[in-house]
This record gives sequence, structure tokens and C-alpha cells, in this order.
Amino acid sequence: MAWPRDDAKLDRVRALMAEHDLDALVVRAPDNVLYLTNFWGMKGYDACVFPREGEPVLITIEASEEDAARMSWTPDVRFIKGYDPADARPPLARTLDAAVDAARDYGRVGLELSLGTQASDRMVGEPTTFTKAWFDAFPDAADAAPLLARARGIKTPQEIGRIRLANDIAAAR
Repeated sequence: MAWPRDDAKLDRVRALMAEHDLDALVVRAPDNVLYLTNFWGMKGYDACVFPREGEPVLITIEASEEDAARMSWTPDVRFIKGYDPADARPPLARTLDAAVDAARDYGRVGLELSLGTQASDRMVGEPTTFTKAWFDAFPDAADAAPLLARARGIKTPQEIGRIRLANDIAAAR
């Protein structure tokens, strides 16, 4: 189900970013990518660069192109190869390259530095883990995990509707 863009939620995140003097968030945890873009990735190779001003960038694998077109709130979707015969590195390395490129013009960036838990990807059912390279690529990043937790603790009418729908589905099973 495609949901309309939840501007109240996204405005709340941007207001918190202004409070913390952050120009952009670079998120990779599947639940935070979903929260900011309405896109739930297939393999956990996704990221979002969410600026305080302007449109976010969704990064995902090419196999998710149709899902991203149907579900994502952001028109700027950048695709990486899940398998690239010219690049033997794992897909997350290509995700990182794309995230660094998309965040290049922002000053102060926030990452999920103290993320204690995260949702699992839907294909494997295991949490995707951050590599040291992810953190090294943004050496001066601030910890955006508390900001995201604070934003996610307040619910918009759309978020309440989503929770009710999930509860109704669970109760029907």
C-alpha cells in the first residue's frame, strides 16, 4: 500500500535537525529508511540522505526499482548493482559510495552512531550491520539516533492510522 507523503512527520524531523544544527541525516537502518522515505528495502542494502532543506535521496539496489517507484516518497532514487561484475566488493560498499556522493554538499551530517537495535531486511530476516567503513566515511558525523528516536516517539495521524491497520491485520490472523 502506498501512503501519501507525511509532511507533518518530515517537517518534525527537519525541525529537530535545525535544533541540532544538522544539514543532513544519512541513515541505513531499514526502519529509519522506511520512516524517512516510505520505502522498505528488499535486502538491507538501502540508505537515505535526508537533508534539512530539499528532497531526500533514496539509495537501493536495481532489483528494487519497481518497489521504489511505487512506494517511495522521494523522486530522487539512486540505484546500485546488487552484483557488479566490474566491482567485486559487497553491495553495501556501493551503497556507501552512493551515500557519500549524495551527502557531499552538506556540512554537518548525522549518522545512526548509537543505534542499539534495528529492523531486519525482508529477504533474509537478519539485521544488516554497519561496517567500520560506514562510520569512517563520515568522520565528523553527529549521532542522529537520539534525534530519530525523539521524532519517532511522536505520531502523526497517518502514523496512527498505520499502527491501527497493522493491529487490525494482526488481530484478523
